[in-house]
Amino acid sequence: MTGGIDVSGWAPEPEEVTETIGPGPSAALAGVLDAEAPAGELPPLWQWLHFLERPAQRELGPDGHPLEGRFLPPIPDRSRMFAGGRFTVRDPIRYGDTVTRRAELASTAVKNGRSGEMLFVTVRHTFLRDGAEIAVEEQDLVYRSGAKAARPPEVSFETPEVRAPWTLPMVADPVLLFRFSALTYNAHRIHYDEAYATEVEGHGGLVVHGPLLAMLCLELPRRAGRTVASLSFRARRPVYARQPFTATGSADDGTLAIEAPGATAMTATFA
Repeated sequence: MTGGIDVSGWAPEPEEVTETIGPGPSAALAGVLDAEAPAGELPPLWQWLHFLERPAQRELGPDGHPLEGRFLPPIPDRSRMFAGGRFTVRDPIRYGDTVTRRAELASTAVKNGRSGEMLFVTVRHTFLRDGAEIAVEEQDLVYRSGAKAARPPEVSFETPEVRAPWTLPMVADPVLLFRFSALTYNAHRIHYDEAYATEVEGHGGLVVHGPLLAMLCLELPRRAGRTVASLSFRARRPVYARQPFTATGSADDGTLAIEAPGATAMTATFA
């Protein structure tokens, strides 16, 4: 492998975590989204409220992320971005189920971007109930090593104009971001420490969680009563606190998106 990022020889072993799924986290998230709580089973992606890592405070880095972890690449001055993923459901995860999540490194790739070298990491989660595979998730993460952006971008607060069969307009204020961080045990400071997000990471404000945007996309078919068996999503640009944005979608072609001021922030497809 050429360039500054070198993960040759990095081959972490798979890891398994088992949890009995309760309805409490789903009810809490439904409150955050001003939505009806799902009955009986987890909607796709709501497994993100479970199997949480809870590191000790001394194990966190200056950005709030753990300094070490089985699937954190061994590169210096590491910063992380959520890039997207895929999820396939064979049988839903139901309340009361005892489920094992097996995590493994699926792939790595070094690419060059405008900010220099980036490491793309895909982590695969396989969900097992009574030894049978019921769902598979892949998360795409991007790691950058070295200096952060020096100047925050200009941020627009104009309401995006959208036309779609399904729409869900949203504004994520700092309270909503804090509650979602608490539910997912996410201590990354870009979601609650505005000075850190702008002055250190170079963002235009507090960053709306990529997983939250993906879950809001999936709220459209869920609220329409549609069953989702598979989905794929890609984050294209950040959305910031207090920016109006709209989740849009169509049952006809199975497309979903997050439309933010001046740009599409996330695209997704479902079946």
